[in-house]
Amino acid sequence: MIKTQERTVRSRRAARGGNSPEEVIASATGIVMLGVTDKAESQMTPLEKMEISRGGITKTALEHLKQKTGLDYDKLAKILAVARATLINKKGKERFSPELSERILGLADIYSYGYKVFESEERFNEWIFRPNRALGSTSPYELMDNQYGREEVRNLIGRIDYGVYS
Repeated sequence: MIKTQERTVRSRRAARGGNSPEEVIASATGIVMLGVTDKAESQMTPLEKMEISRGGITKTALEHLKQKTGLDYDKLAKILAVARATLINKKGKERFSPELSERILGLADIYSYGYKVFESEERFNEWIFRPNRALGSTSPYELMDNQYGREEVRNLIGRIDYGVYS
């Protein structure tokens, strides 16, 4: 069984131009942004997301997301539509409200999906801040401060994933 998995990873690595097994696995399965489960946020069911957001995302999980995305507290506060102090004042295992946790999980979902589609954290992190004609020459980042903007950005990433001109 393990040898079969190793061969699969090696063949995927060769097909992708020699990426490391970790890069191959990450690009094949998505990236876990919050560290609350082993499953990438973009691959969680709505019920799983609902359960996590109802329980509240911890400050530790937000720190994990912050580190993965490279977003600072100012950018996170803007995109999550909260005061910067709300994000900073929590400690370790303290949890955010279900409403804010839902927005944090939504952000993690977009980044997880984006990293999978773009196959590079760096390329996606650059793309998220570039003006995009499909979004009316607005950057995806500027739209993600509400549910509808996040949906639009996720849909655009989906179109890119399926090769639809955007």
